[in-house]
Amino acid sequence: MIVYAAIDLRESRVVQLVGGSPDEERVSLPDAAGTARDWVRTGFTALHVVDLDAALGLGSNDAAIDAIIAAAGTAHVQVGGGVRSTARVQELLDAGVATVVVGTRGVTDRDWLEEIVTRWPDRIVLAADVRGEDVVVRGWTESAGLAVDDLLSRIPDLPLAGVLITDVGREGRMTGADTDRFRRLASLSPHPVIASGGIAGAPDLAELARTGVAGAVVGMALYTGALDAAAVAREYV
Repeated sequence: MIVYAAIDLRESRVVQLVGGSPDEERVSLPDAAGTARDWVRTGFTALHVVDLDAALGLGSNDAAIDAIIAAAGTAHVQVGGGVRSTARVQELLDAGVATVVVGTRGVTDRDWLEEIVTRWPDRIVLAADVRGEDVVVRGWTESAGLAVDDLLSRIPDLPLAGVLITDVGREGRMTGADTDRFRRLASLSPHPVIASGGIAGAPDLAELARTGVAGAVVGMALYTGALDAAAVAREYV
């Protein structure tokens, strides 16, 4: 299992939100490129970048994303947030992003998802943000009207790089990952699963590694020091 260090962008800053709420911003750092550089120097080989403003239709953080890519060197940079057009996928890949994460439109428009994964096989990650058993979209503000199991059953033939499953109810709260959920979803998914949400400490990561997930996105626990970043980077690469 590989751990992705999370870099969530809001108004060019690196932030960590509790439960995804813009009103509960627990971490705020001014230098996105510096943050990326620090994580790579610590030993992380993968970064998960989310443009929160783009996800909510409030603007974009393209300059910060470009700076992160430049600072990351050979690290795998995965970017998502508001990616809802083929042109945007192309822009990010041209900018040097390794994999592009698509959420809302990827979930609701299978024809478009099939189009982009056919054009860029193994470069697209489908984001399934889950509240309870339901998939939510548009920055976690709306239900997609289907369960995560149903979503996974619709994509077995698509050449996705993976499926990112975020447990929205636990995101940013460090209440512990729902490892039973991820074990079940990893067994159901035809693609590698990347887990996110609730990771609180080293025991969570150790148990997640035993569930069969291919990766885990960690944010709050790294930024608050609840996890020893250097130890995590050494063990999960």
